[in-house]
Amino acid sequence: MKMSISLLINGETYQVNVPHKKTLLDVLREDLALTGTKKGCDSGECGACTVLMDGKPVNSCIVLAVDAVGKQITTIEGIGGITELDPIQEALVAHGGIQCGYCTPGIVMTAKALLDSNPHPTESQVREGITGNLCRCTGYVKIVEAIMDVSRR
Repeated sequence: MKMSISLLINGETYQVNVPHKKTLLDVLREDLALTGTKKGCDSGECGACTVLMDGKPVNSCIVLAVDAVGKQITTIEGIGGITELDPIQEALVAHGGIQCGYCTPGIVMTAKALLDSNPHPTESQVREGITGNLCRCTGYVKIVEAIMDVSRR
């Protein structure tokens, strides 16, 4: 059974008809063509699908779309842009904190939430803040350096 829901994503309202068990991740990618949010483990373990819900990072693969109704959702498409990157994106590039890039959208979203709630975290707080985001390429050192750099600006 499908239901009509309204979602506020990146400041825009979207009307979608979805099965009641469809995840927010699948609605973003399949119904709204917002493919910057990546599907990794599909079980809430890797963080590739991280979006902000009312400013807090959530794994969109384990959030039902119907549970996002009335919430403000921000995806990677709502951060920075093609001509002007968000400072977190700039720092990740400058510090070499991206390699294959698959985990990058989730890391950017998690780092944004961390820095919005704590503009000057310690290195330990940054490391703890990104524990839900798995990266198989970088080893995290350059990611942490990039986030720390943004916190000093």
